[in-house]
Amino acid sequence: MPSLISDYLPLVVFIALGALISGVLLVAPFLVAYKSPDAEKLSAYECGFNPFDDARMKFDVRFYLVSLLFIIFDLEVAFLFPWALAFHDIGAYGFWSMMIFLGVLTIGFVYEWNKGALEWD
Repeated sequence: MPSLISDYLPLVVFIALGALISGVLLVAPFLVAYKSPDAEKLSAYECGFNPFDDARMKFDVRFYLVSLLFIIFDLEVAFLFPWALAFHDIGAYGFWSMMIFLGVLTIGFVYEWNKGALEWD
């Protein structure tokens, strides 16, 4: 039984220390923060415009288009990392399949660029 306690003691200490630190970080802002709001605190923050009256208002479709394009090109990078790590093992077939994948994405990028999807005017 003593060996079981000595095996799990570092885990228990780690969990207790993590709970203590997260508890302190949750309570500290309420103790340290100023409570008096002023015009600067209530102004628009990083978005460039004042808050809306209604949260259910319609947004321009360009917001969604830009987010979809970001997800597409972000996934491209996510596929490139494992491909680069296994590059020597996959051979010519893996190289050309990735070139086809990148070609399709490049064609899509050029298409979106020509359609003006990346313009924000």
